[in-house]
Amino acid sequence: AYDETYAKETEMLEQREQERQAQEAAAHAEARKYAAVAYFDVNSAVIRDEGFRELDWFVQQMQPYPQAIIQVQGFADSTGTESLNQKLSEQRAASVAQSLASAGIDPAQIRTEGFASQYAARPNVNAQGRQRNRRVEVTVR
Repeated sequence: AYDETYAKETEMLEQREQERQAQEAAAHAEARKYAAVAYFDVNSAVIRDEGFRELDWFVQQMQPYPQAIIQVQGFADSTGTESLNQKLSEQRAASVAQSLASAGIDPAQIRTEGFASQYAARPNVNAQGRQRNRRVEVTVR
């Protein structure tokens, strides 16, 4: 009788854990729908006002997902040296990560990365293209 009770309790606990994992997976899939982009001025890691609005919106969307891992990827245009662009893209990502943390995202959830002028969003041939490449993209991993 003891073994039977133990087996039933174990089965019930395993079922609850599977349900919890399924709910967590569904929540993560929902959180991955959200993203934000902040743009920067030339040689600057200071977030523009519209970037703060975008990041505030993103933080609000993330409230139901406290376990989500936030990927913060910084980019630069191709106007400087690659080493300068690497440093600048990392500074931009750090600036956005700090903003997210200040707005309530747990810093342990945030992963930053800088990509210099790799992965251009637009060709760097004119001012408009370069402006679109001075950015930080925020996504849920």
